[in-house]
Amino acid sequence: MVRIRKIEIANFRGIQKMVWCPAPGINCLIGPGDSGKSTVLDAIDLCLGARRNVQFSDTDFFGLDLTTSISITLTLGDLDASMRTLESFGSFLRGYCADTGIVEDEPSANTEVVLCLNLTVASDLEPSWTLISDRAAQQGIVKTLAWKDRLTLAPTRIGALADFNLGWQRSSVLNRISEERADAASALLKAARDARSAFGDQAEQQLGEALEIVTVTAKELGVNIGTKAKALLDSRSVSFGSGTISLHNETGIPLRSSGVGSTRLLVAGLQRKAADKASIVLSDELEYGLEPHRITRFLGSLGAKEADPLQVFLTTHSPVALRELSGNQLFVLRRGENGHEARPVGTDDGMQSTIRLYPEAFLAVSVIVCEGASEIGLLRGLDLSRLDKGSTSLGALGVALVDCGGGGPDRPYARAAVFQSLGYRVMVVRDDDKSPTAAIEQAFIQKGGAVVAYRAGRALEDELFGSLTPAACQRLIGYANELHGDLIIEHLQTVSNNTLTFQHVWDEIQNTGDLSAERRATIGQAARIRKSGWFKSISWMEDVARTIVAPDLHLCDPGFRTLVNRVFEWADHGTR
Repeated sequence: MVRIRKIEIANFRGIQKMVWCPAPGINCLIGPGDSGKSTVLDAIDLCLGARRNVQFSDTDFFGLDLTTSISITLTLGDLDASMRTLESFGSFLRGYCADTGIVEDEPSANTEVVLCLNLTVASDLEPSWTLISDRAAQQGIVKTLAWKDRLTLAPTRIGALADFNLGWQRSSVLNRISEERADAASALLKAARDARSAFGDQAEQQLGEALEIVTVTAKELGVNIGTKAKALLDSRSVSFGSGTISLHNETGIPLRSSGVGSTRLLVAGLQRKAADKASIVLSDELEYGLEPHRITRFLGSLGAKEADPLQVFLTTHSPVALRELSGNQLFVLRRGENGHEARPVGTDDGMQSTIRLYPEAFLAVSVIVCEGASEIGLLRGLDLSRLDKGSTSLGALGVALVDCGGGGPDRPYARAAVFQSLGYRVMVVRDDDKSPTAAIEQAFIQKGGAVVAYRAGRALEDELFGSLTPAACQRLIGYANELHGDLIIEHLQTVSNNTLTFQHVWDEIQNTGDLSAERRATIGQAARIRKSGWFKSISWMEDVARTIVAPDLHLCDPGFRTLVNRVFEWADHGTR
């Protein structure tokens, strides 16, 4: 089974340069939209596919720069014996070192024998496929792969038009699962003749007047058509191509009429059966047409859970797919200083657990790691309010919110480090009632991370009751009372040693239009009693943020307003 050991892309569409040594099994490219994932699959398909005519245009060149040719090189390993013969490929056999990803011009004892297939497209838009090596270039030797070899190597592309593979057409998977071939020529020829004859008998009754006029006219003009004109099916319109034989179900309905998901599942399974002959599969947006449970089956049919799967190149925007795949099957594609790179996600405990818990975040551009559900709710509620006023939402800006579930003060940075290591923009929004380890936070910032921390010693509830106007604080207490009733009174009494009641707070605001700093601090403490916080859920805090906090921001303490603005300014900057 031939495997792609190395992919080199230059000046193709949105990719100026990319070098990637993919895994021998599942390779699922993830990341935000327009990062080049589909371009990588197209590059593989164009270079390795069996096509006689491929159309290129000026837009296929990076930056529309036709002065620099498109170049796609695939290093192919695990070659069949027929493709390692010195007689046929001697000058082109090279060595690949898996440890370094380096291709040596001559094989050695410590390298795998490989061939390098290159596709080049210059400004004339004419593609050229050749095998390449330094030795051959020095000797002026040019060689292409034979068509039969190209048919053998051609990958199966499972896309919206996967039903192509449900007929015995050239390059379809059905021609790869066995050596059997149906000799349908004579049967099809007889069927065509019978159809023409049967139609002619009916046509004479239906088109008699026209046929008589034709016969008379031919005789008048001396055109020899015999004694009578006939209406038969044109032989050119009754033709049968290579796809004439196709799969049908028990009742005779063509399987290509099945749903998109069913078709893709079946083709993936058949490709797995044909793995000994062609082992490379391409599927862009693997979730297309598949429900979540069928995504799992689709990946399973490709061998995602097996020790020796097909070599598969996938793209996805499905959290379900990310949960099903392991970290060594996932690659984050992004543009770096030296061109595009596919970073392996990895399989350490922190990475794998983060994938399972927050798969959506791996599909975003930027990630905000929040200390708890309250921060998530706050940002979601403020985001909805901003959206009501015409601002761009966090989702549209490509921002994902991650709830690290509380815990120690260093925990948000452990989660953030996972995303930061893969090149994501990351911000941490945290409380300051317990300070994190200074060295850990500083290391995060030095790597480009951003931090928004509440002011000295404060948690979110302290900030809200310490910063909002008295009227907004009154609405917060009223909302908490609606949610929890007498529990609010108990909390106030607990933290104030029975000196502060709900009514005291209410009366002070009603009578003076103010709320003292001392009482603000006491209420903030009461509102965040561990495991019984007044707004300790995403939905509660989201409602608070949208209906109480957001309308009050322009009147509240400037310091708190600055913290909120920093979050949204950072999010907006990620799209520039």
